[in-house]
This record gives sequence, structure tokens and C-alpha cells, in this order.
Amino acid sequence: MTDEQIKEQVIKVLSEEFELDPNELKPEVKLYEDLGLDSLDAVDMVVALEKNFGMKMTDEEALRAVRTLEDLFNLIKKLKNNNK
Repeated sequence: MTDEQIKEQVIKVLSEEFELDPNELKPEVKLYEDLGLDSLDAVDMVVALEKNFGMKMTDEEALRAVRTLEDLFNLIKKLKNNNK
């Protein structure tokens, strides 16, 4: 899976899960401030991404560090690369 495919898939999952406009989901968008997600949404997001990408996101410290979509893209890329 290419980096671009990962980004497209993350945007698709978030737009469907939270009824967001995919055109607004730019890398610099802040998940909490700009999109209005809260801690419960964060759990739902992790579950949806785990299901979609077929992997577990168990690094809680890395998850807590995610603030923007770019952070999320990078975390998923890192996890996908570690699972190869």
C-alpha cells in the first residue's frame, strides 16, 4: 500500500465514520480543534482504522501524540511498515 493510498483510505474512513467532508480533511487539520472530535470519537476512530487496515494500534503513547491528520497518516504508515 502506497503512502497516497494510506492517506486516501484514512480520509475515506474518517469521512464515513464521522460524516465529515473529505475535501476538508487536509494533512494540517487538527483532529480535536478543527474537526471537533472528542476522546470517545478518538476511540471510535482507532477501532474503525484498525478494522479497515487489519492491524492493532497498541502504542498508546504514539496515539496520544496524534494531533493532526498528518500525524495520523504517519502513524499508520509506520505501523504498516513494521508489520511487513
